[in-house]
Amino acid sequence: MTGWTLTETAFEKLLAALGPDQAQAAEAYEALRRKLTRFFEWRGAPFPEERVDETINRVAKKLDEGVAVLNLAGYCNEVARFVLLESFKGPDRKLTPLEDIDPPSYTPNEQVDEDPRLGCLDNCLNHLPTENRNLILEFYRDERRAKIDRRQTLADRLGISRDTLGKRAQRVRDKLEQCVKSCVRKK
Repeated sequence: MTGWTLTETAFEKLLAALGPDQAQAAEAYEALRRKLTRFFEWRGAPFPEERVDETINRVAKKLDEGVAVLNLAGYCNEVARFVLLESFKGPDRKLTPLEDIDPPSYTPNEQVDEDPRLGCLDNCLNHLPTENRNLILEFYRDERRAKIDRRQTLADRLGISRDTLGKRAQRVRDKLEQCVKSCVRKK
């Protein structure tokens, strides 16, 4: 869906459809995001978080246009199904999947005893889906000009802009950061 971006008004209408007050609407919104993320992950959609954003944007747009939706959960499921089908038919399907790109060399850190965060990072990296692990390792590889060139090459191979690549990497990094923090707290 190009040419339309989520507006504050559209988002407020979506939240109003999700719950009668701000707290309930926020809770319902997070539950909807989790449900849609699982939907896309379980069906093997590339970059499920982006598919979730697309689904929510489409639903919000329809609500903003005044479309009456009686069963919001069912409507979201239908929109998600169409977004999923489009992801398998779209130009992304002809691009090199991230898991088919030669992964950067990665060996677990030998100095785990010195810093528990390193051990947690290794553990969290190992639990990431292959495409996300490859993306984050490739994204943060090299320095200065080599890093810029590598990121442009990676974006070109994936058929996306560098901005979109940066957003994908940030999402993975945020998940990694949460995982590491949780792991360190447990130790």
